[in-house]
Amino acid sequence: MDSSSLRGLRDEYAELEKQLADPAVHADQNRARKLGRRYAELSPVIKAIGELDTARDDLAAAQELAHEDSAFAAEAQEIAARIPALESRLTELLLPRDPYDGSDVVMEIKSGEGGEESALFAGDLLRMYLRYAERHGWKAEVLDSVDSDLGGYKDVTLSLKSKGSDADGVWSRLKFEGGVHRVQRVPATESQGRIHTSAAGVLIYPEPEEVEVEIDPNDLRIDVFRSSGPGGQSVNTTDSAVRVTHLPTGIVVSCQNEKSQIQNRARAIQVLQARLQALAEEEAASKAADARRSQVRTVDRSERVRTYNFPENRISDHRVNYKAYNLDQVLDGELGAVLDALATADREERLAAAGS
Repeated sequence: MDSSSLRGLRDEYAELEKQLADPAVHADQNRARKLGRRYAELSPVIKAIGELDTARDDLAAAQELAHEDSAFAAEAQEIAARIPALESRLTELLLPRDPYDGSDVVMEIKSGEGGEESALFAGDLLRMYLRYAERHGWKAEVLDSVDSDLGGYKDVTLSLKSKGSDADGVWSRLKFEGGVHRVQRVPATESQGRIHTSAAGVLIYPEPEEVEVEIDPNDLRIDVFRSSGPGGQSVNTTDSAVRVTHLPTGIVVSCQNEKSQIQNRARAIQVLQARLQALAEEEAASKAADARRSQVRTVDRSERVRTYNFPENRISDHRVNYKAYNLDQVLDGELGAVLDALATADREERLAAAGS
């Protein structure tokens, strides 16, 4: 990046600092959060630019003084040796970011092949993500669920929100979770002790902070029904649950966990917006032959992204050849090492693309 572009980033950073110091800005929480995230995103870049500029100035001074005092020659060599690492760090920080990295997410977990065992595994995945969210101080909310007979989930939709204005939000950590997750274990339904393989699917979308997808009310069919709990028992005496069908795409979203029909309707439409946004992104990426990873839409065991092997306490992510023998800890929410491996691989790919 040339010096004028770097100067532009510094000017933007100074302007953000000025706006965030204005109490009037914080009257609009969405605007303040958006500005705060951009400020947090630029902070390490500005710091790296400053460190590199300082090193280059120090090198020039040491080289000039070395003509008069040989002691400065060694110092110049030491500074010169540090500059390539500082330049590499700045190059990495200046790589194009995923525009949704600061976003909250909507996640769907669906049982697939394996019947009740798959539904039980979907419940295990739900608990894993809820525990991970708890460890990070995120707000997790189950928006809708279809329970199975043995206590698992045929389908569950949840919202995960960060509470701060960090540059890296929920999407930055979980965006690679989409796909088929395969489990190998002795099912609770197996009387012979045989190991079975089944699968559950995870779909994940960035949740727009503001309306980014306009929905024509004429394209919606809205049905109301009575909320139900496990086993189909009624948990509400009024028809407060809402099912929204987007007629052009056939996407159906249900929400029954809010207190009123109006709240359920608003939440369902918000989830629908997130799904339509993801659909639009995928279509655009396909037309542009974008290299962004696509999520597996069919829950087929052969199309797995990750395997959870209970007998060996092993977790494997097949996209980055990651393998560890701490499955019990991962299912308890300790996903950090797995997610770090995916993020590192993505960063290396982007660095390689930038250098080619």
